[in-house]
Amino acid sequence: MNEYVIAAAERPTVTVAGSTRRFPVHRIYCVGRNYAEHAREMGYDPTREPPFFFCKPADAIVEDTTPVPYPPRTANFHHEIELVVAIGKGGSSISAELALGHVYGYGVGIDWTRRDLQAEARNQGRPWDTAKGVDHGASLSALVPASEIGHPGQGRIWLAVDGHLRQDSNIRELIWSVPEVIAELSSLFELLPGDLIYTGTPSGVGPVQRGQRVEGGIDGIASIATSII
Repeated sequence: MNEYVIAAAERPTVTVAGSTRRFPVHRIYCVGRNYAEHAREMGYDPTREPPFFFCKPADAIVEDTTPVPYPPRTANFHHEIELVVAIGKGGSSISAELALGHVYGYGVGIDWTRRDLQAEARNQGRPWDTAKGVDHGASLSALVPASEIGHPGQGRIWLAVDGHLRQDSNIRELIWSVPEVIAELSSLFELLPGDLIYTGTPSGVGPVQRGQRVEGGIDGIASIATSII
């Protein structure tokens, strides 16, 4: 048994719907601008770029109903509702045709973003880490095994703040489908069991304030709710 010079951090885990067992989180990968309307609202042409990726720390995970602290050094903290893919079987250079065989299940996530820091980093040609790698910056519903729901290719995805609808689209509008995302990502990294992929957000992203209630969901998969404190 290993002995450590400081206390070892526990591995982050998330709930699996209908089970007492939990899903251990290895890495969190995120896809940038994977809905055409969101790409346009961010000032980009969605027809001209292949998928690109960034990461969040595994311990950024916040489970459903757990409040999210408003982070420091921002005055423009944004919500981004997303379909999340949980990898159950690892691999490298996975073909799109075989990609869904590597999926354990699906969830609904919120990618929290310090938008002002993201804009500043973008303008200066710097990484997005301070904008996207936010403490408590990856809310996630319980995961639903693909063995129970299959591999959804469509379904309404939505988010509301204090009951006011802000994001409303369908996961069939993904520019790069789940199999295509897995194929591309696995050509860059070896995917491992426990990896999560946040697949991108539709248009309608916007700021939240302390005290606000945020709810969202994807039809046929799960719902999520939290509050900003």
